[in-house]
Amino acid sequence: MRITRSGTPTTPGPADWFTGEVLLDPVASPDDGSGVSAASVRFAAGARTAWHTHPHGQTILVTHGTGRCQRRGGPVEEIRPGDRVFFAPGEDHWHGAAPGAPMTHLAIAVADASGAAVAWGPHVTDAEYAGDGA
Repeated sequence: MRITRSGTPTTPGPADWFTGEVLLDPVASPDDGSGVSAASVRFAAGARTAWHTHPHGQTILVTHGTGRCQRRGGPVEEIRPGDRVFFAPGEDHWHGAAPGAPMTHLAIAVADASGAAVAWGPHVTDAEYAGDGA
């Protein structure tokens, strides 16, 4: 058993992975022996991830605000508190806050044998974010 006391530092989301202001609060790390990666992710209005995939899929649970998500080739979907979204293994997707509202979600994924839980791609364009093209 390991107890991690409150006070784990919040870190800004790396510019290579996100557009806009994003704050990450770690919940679980794949290096803890379980392979589970989880974080509470806070997006300022209009902030979003880059396109990315997960080797074993990803579940997000919206806990606050209004968000958007999209799988490659699909429509931009609005998401709200209590909504759960599952992205299938290898499914190219993005998620983030709506244009006029912040959004927080819990993101959960399982790492592959090499310890990678995500593979990052290019940034989501403003047109893609607006739903004008994928």
